[in-house]
Amino acid sequence: MIHNLVRGAFSGVIATAAMSAVMVAGDRAGLMGEHPPQRIARAALPGPKHRPKPGEGVLGAVAHFGFGAVSGALFAAAVGRREPRPPLGAVYGLAIWAVSYQGWVPGLGILPPIHRDRPGRQAIMAAGHVVYGTALVLALNRLRRGDRTAVRH
Repeated sequence: MIHNLVRGAFSGVIATAAMSAVMVAGDRAGLMGEHPPQRIARAALPGPKHRPKPGEGVLGAVAHFGFGAVSGALFAAAVGRREPRPPLGAVYGLAIWAVSYQGWVPGLGILPPIHRDRPGRQAIMAAGHVVYGTALVLALNRLRRGDRTAVRH
């Protein structure tokens, strides 16, 4: 069970890196505005919620990868020993996006809900979460296959 959670967390970190690449590409295309993890970190730090603060970029990155790791571990626990397919990962990624960006993030006044957010950021964040979920499944399955191969040798 612990090995499964660790594999899931590690897969979540890998998937978060892939998702972050989509976010950076969206930023370079001028579609993102401020990155949501940075805005979330800003709101968590002391002081006015919407004013830039020292360290928010680093805290945002650490929190983003931490959230990705925890989400990966939860996914691994949910699927158990089954080998999930990429479409399930894509749905999982979109579910995280919907719950976060239609739920708790606007609920805390950090960003507007999806339907009122900037259109470019909506598209990039949805695509990024699909990439997250797909990469999560691929990494998790690869790590599990590697474990089975190592046991046989």
